[in-house]
Amino acid sequence: MKKYSYVGISFIILVFGIIFIPRIVNRVKKSSIVENDRMSASNPIVNQKLSYIKINGKPRKVPEFAFLNQDSMLITNHDFRGKVFVVDFFFTSCPTICPKMSKNLVYLQDKLKDYKDFGVASFTINPRRDTPSILKKYAENYGISNPDWHLLTGEREDIFDLAKAGFNIYAAENPEVPGGFEHNGHFALIDKDGYIRSRYDASGNPIIYYRGTIGVEEKKDESGEEEQITILLEDIKKLLEEDE
Repeated sequence: MKKYSYVGISFIILVFGIIFIPRIVNRVKKSSIVENDRMSASNPIVNQKLSYIKINGKPRKVPEFAFLNQDSMLITNHDFRGKVFVVDFFFTSCPTICPKMSKNLVYLQDKLKDYKDFGVASFTINPRRDTPSILKKYAENYGISNPDWHLLTGEREDIFDLAKAGFNIYAAENPEVPGGFEHNGHFALIDKDGYIRSRYDASGNPIIYYRGTIGVEEKKDESGEEEQITILLEDIKKLLEEDE
C-alpha cells in the first residue's frame, strides 16, 4: 500500500509542477508580483482614475484655513473652491529642497497657463521671517505669475498644525539642520470640491502625495527615486477636465 501511496503523491507533485510552476514564473517575468512600498521606484504607478484619500473611511477634505498672501490679502480655503490646486509647505530661506520644489511648481504653472481653474497654495513654515513683503519678492524671483498661486503666512502654530493635522505632511523647527527647519518635499493634489486626490500604485494603493523635489529633467535622484512631476501634471489635467 505504501508503494502505491508514494506513486500517487509523486504523480500529484508532477502535475502541480507542470501546470502551476510555468504560471508562477510567467507572473514574475511580467512583474505582476510587486512590492508593497507605495513610494518605491520599483513599484510602478498606474495611470487610472484618481483615488480619494480617506480617513476613517471618509474622503479627506482640505481643512479650514485663513492666512495672508504675498499681497497682504486674506486668503481662505474658500478662495480655492471650484479650482484644482497643489499644496506645499516651504520657507523662502530654505537652502536645500525648497528651491527645487518652487521650480517644479513654476514648471506646472507654465504648462497649465491655459487653464483658468488651476492654483497653488504654498504655506511658509517660517512665518516669523516670511512676511508678505518677503513672500512677494520670492514670487518675483521665481517668476510666479498665476493669480491663483498664493504664498501664505500667518501664525506659526496654525501653519504647523495645518501641515501635520490637516495634510499629515511633516514640518518642524530644528536649529541643527540647514536653514533651521526641516520638512518633506511632498505635494498634495486637491480637486475642485476640496478633496485630496491621488492616483494608485500597481498594488492598488493611493500614492497619497507626489514627490516635489525631483525635476522632470532629472528623471531620478541619487537614491533612484523617480520624478513625479510628470504624473502630477497629468493628474491635474484629469481633475481640471473632470466635469467638462
